[in-house]
Amino acid sequence: MRSAEVHVHGQLAGHLVQNEEGYAFTYTLAYQQRAGAEPVSLTLPVRAQPYQERVLFPFFDGLIPEGWLLDVAERNWKLNPR
Repeated sequence: MRSAEVHVHGQLAGHLVQNEEGYAFTYTLAYQQRAGAEPVSLTLPVRAQPYQERVLFPFFDGLIPEGWLLDVAERNWKLNPR
């Protein structure tokens, strides 16, 4: 299982988790209760229930660099290319 913290304007908003069934994104309780909390994406409104998909959510997939920028990210952020 792999996981990542998701931040909005410097605030922890939720957790993205990959497991054998696919992906899940869940907003933290503190973020849900925050006045004026903005969603990470219009396709992922703030709610208590986790979002679940078999494939990576399009919003997060669009954030992954490609080509030469992926090479730079792998070196600078010490990412595993797999």
